[in-house]
Amino acid sequence: MPLLNTIVLIVSGISVTWAHHGLIEGNHNELKLGLAITFRLGIIFTGLQLIEYAETPFSMADRCYGSVFFIATGFHGVHVLVGTLFLISMYIRVIKGQFSAIHHFGFEASAWY
Repeated sequence: MPLLNTIVLIVSGISVTWAHHGLIEGNHNELKLGLAITFRLGIIFTGLQLIEYAETPFSMADRCYGSVFFIATGFHGVHVLVGTLFLISMYIRVIKGQFSAIHHFGFEASAWY
C-alpha cells in the first residue's frame, strides 16, 4: 500500500505541473484535465491511507513505532486533504474563468502547498 500511495503522489505532481503548463500556455482543456486528475488523485490517496490505517496490525498504543507512524502519516494525510480541497476550489475558479496566463497566483499557491 505505501508504494501505491507513493506512485499516486508522484503522478499527482506530474498532473498538477501539466495543469500549470496548460494555464501558462492558455490551454484551458489541459488546465482543467490536469487539475481534475490531480484532485481525484488526492482523494484516492486519502482513501488508500484510510484503508492502510484499517489494515495496520499495530496501533498508536504500540510503543514508539505506532505513535510515530500514525503521527507522521496522519499529518501528511491532513496536508494532502487540505491540498486537495485547495485544488478543488481552484478547479471551480478555473471553470468560472477567474485565471489567466498572467493572473493566477491562487493556482500557484495551491500547487505549491
